[in-house]
Formats: sequence, C-alpha cells, structure tokens
Amino acid sequence: MEAFCIVLVAFSTLLWVGFALLPWRPWSNQDVLDAMDGDDDAEVLREITVVIPARNEAEVIQQTLHSIVKQGPGLKIVLIDDHSEDATVEKARQMRISDLRIIPSAPLPPGWSGKLWGLEQGRQHVATQYTFLLDADIELARGVVKTLREKMDREGIPFISLMAAPSMSGSLEKLLMPAFVHFFKVLYPFGRVNSHRTRVAAAAGGCILVESRMLDQIDGFESIKSAVIDDCALARRVKSQGSKIWLGLTHSVKSVRSYQQLREIWDMVARTAFAQLHYSVGLLVLCTLVMLLVYQVPVAMVASSNILIRYLALASLTIMFLTYVPILRFYDRSSAWALGLPLIAALFLAMTWTSAIRYWRGERTRWKGRVYQCQAATVDFSENKRGS
Repeated sequence: MEAFCIVLVAFSTLLWVGFALLPWRPWSNQDVLDAMDGDDDAEVLREITVVIPARNEAEVIQQTLHSIVKQGPGLKIVLIDDHSEDATVEKARQMRISDLRIIPSAPLPPGWSGKLWGLEQGRQHVATQYTFLLDADIELARGVVKTLREKMDREGIPFISLMAAPSMSGSLEKLLMPAFVHFFKVLYPFGRVNSHRTRVAAAAGGCILVESRMLDQIDGFESIKSAVIDDCALARRVKSQGSKIWLGLTHSVKSVRSYQQLREIWDMVARTAFAQLHYSVGLLVLCTLVMLLVYQVPVAMVASSNILIRYLALASLTIMFLTYVPILRFYDRSSAWALGLPLIAALFLAMTWTSAIRYWRGERTRWKGRVYQCQAATVDFSENKRGS
C-alpha cells in the first residue's frame, strides 16, 4: 500500500513539474491588454458598431450603455431585445442615446441558442467595418474600444477578445472567480490560442471586436447556432479560415453581474462544463481522475509518516500554489487565497458532474430562463418564467 502511495504522489508531482515547465506557460499573465489614455478619435469609433444581445438585463443595462458612451462619439449601438420580461428596453431608452437602435427579437427558431440568434439579428444591422460583440452585463473602461481597434490594425488581427474581470464583491466570488479564469486559461492556454502555429482557439464572448467581413466570410452565426460554448466556437470558425485571433486578460473590461450565492456560480459553471468535454463519458472520467490526482492526492498525502511521500506531496502543493498566485495577483487578491485551491478544484469537479448529470437527464444547457433540451439529434427549447 505504501509503495502504491509513493507511485501515486510521485506521478502527481511529475504532472505539476511538467505543468510548470510548459513552454506556453498557461499559468502566467503574459497576454494582457488594458485601455491606454488618449484623446477621443471619432474617426476610429465611427467604423465600429456595438451589438448587444439583451434578455432581462434591467439591473445592468444602463451601466453597460453608459460605459459605451464614455468611449467617445461615433460608436453605433444595436441592442437586440430578446423577449425581455423586465424593464430592459425602458431602461435603455431612458439613456436617450442618439446612436442607439433597439431591435425587438424575432421568435427563436428551432436549433438556435437565444444569444446567437440575437447576435445574428444584430449583425444584419451592421454597416461598419468592425463589429463589437458585447454582453449586456459588461462595463468598459474609457478608451478600451480604441485600444482594441489600434491593436487590431497594428498587428493585423481580425478577431480580438478580452476576458472580462469577474465581479468579486462577495466572499464566494473572491474564492471561486479567479479560479474560474485560471482553469479556463489551463484548458485554453492563451499563448497557444494566440499562436498562428496551433489550432487551439478560444474567446471570451463578453467582449469581442471582429472585422465585419470576417463574420460574412464564415456565414455569420448560423454555422454555430446551437453551440453551448458559443465564443470558443466562433473563435474556431475564424481561426479555421487561416486568420489570426487574440485573447487576453484585462482590467479594463469588467463583468457587473454579481454571484452572491453558491448556486448561482454552480449553475454558471454547470451550463458549459460537460460541453467542454464534448459530452464524452471517457473524457469526464479522465478529467475526474486527473483532478483528483493533481489537487486531492497531495492534500491527502502531506501528513503521511513516510518522509518521501510527505516531501513529494509538499512539492506538489508548492507548485500548485505558486502557479495559481499570478492570477490572484492580477486581480489584486491576496496570495493566501491559493491555499483554498484544492477545495475550489473539488467544487468545480462537482459542478462538472452536475453538468453531466443534467445532460444525461435530457437537459443540454440552461440560461436566461431557457432550458435547451436534448432529444436524440435535435435540441428543443422550452421557456421558463423563472430564470436559472
């Protein structure tokens, strides 16, 4: 039994050493873009249309629209109202923004997700060179749109997205949200996403600037109309055309949606977790074994009476914590939060299993009061008055 434990913890340590030494450094924060100070440039902004799909966003829509207005004159805004049952439209109209156009969404066609159907309708009203895809709960720092456009022009990148800084107003958010970004960066290493030599593609759907011609080239959003992880699906479509894409962290784009209860974060992760594994039981089992091996085995072995096991476990824990610290520091969190990573990993694994169980029960995903159900090869859409 002791020999088995030595092999187990040694394997865990080897995995952590390998992770730390990966040449693309998925744990680092080397891909960052923040807004630069500068004068407003109406000529730059005039060539950009902001497309916002919105469903029941009355609490946040004015904050989002105000941050767009702060970018300067010239930006055109298309807001697609996805059958909101609250005061989303009224709140938007109260802003009295001259360049804002509010489009009521047509009924959701079979096979489409609500957000992608909204984006496709919004795209039909874009006549500018650039399209800025923005979630309705995102706040932009002044100058970030201009900064994105300048990077796009300077480096010849037709598709750029920024990972919005999550809300961290509550203790649960402070504990879990940096880890959410950390795990996303491990799954989709930004260095490989941004390299034209790899096929790895990902995006952060809350904030994407793309050349409008590129959306036309890939036939808009129809080819990914039922995608659960729509941002990454869109990035794959663009990169498959031989085009460059870029994904980075930022302090200049922030999510204003707050998650005060564990259930809210649980549902947010469970919405896409099993889809990340391509609905594969084999990948789910492999993911479970790897997560237990790298996050739980060192914790279980660190108090062993065997000195070799104890030192190997300490080595694993040290690397685990050190490779998590960069994302904590990026979001101005104390490094002490790293001590909670084994617990956080266990919670995220449980969320992944929740995602899988829901899928096996026939629920493909749920979001914004809609439940997307699986039936054989088709997807049915059912409305739910209460959101999820």
